[in-house]
Amino acid sequence: MTEISLDRGRRVLSEQPFSVLIGSQLEKLDDRGVELSLGLRPDHLQQHGFAHGGVVSYLADNALTYAGGTVLGDSVTLEFKINYVRPAIGEKLIARAHVKAYGKSQAVCDCDVYALKDGAEKLCATAQGTIWKVGP
Repeated sequence: MTEISLDRGRRVLSEQPFSVLIGSQLEKLDDRGVELSLGLRPDHLQQHGFAHGGVVSYLADNALTYAGGTVLGDSVTLEFKINYVRPAIGEKLIARAHVKAYGKSQAVCDCDVYALKDGAEKLCATAQGTIWKVGP
């Protein structure tokens, strides 16, 4: 298992130009999983007024990779699948991911993405991905 540090995770996020552009925040990173959030802005929305699928997908993808990184170290997404279950309407999106199983070079992780509106969370997407260890 790799060293897990919220501070280190936040440094990595700050080194991802797209994550900085979109405004995501790493809220939690420990051996039980990860929580990544995004305060929704008008430029994150699509024509019907809810979060664009690409925004929801980005959050799931990054949360899955952070979760995999808790057991593999430096990692990238090898593949993932997402199911959108309802429109992401609210002030904030919250992605929570954890490791389901892992080996030496890959981890399978799950992620649920919630929309926070008026203090209530509603599931808007669920994803599963395979995360791959970068390097030795």
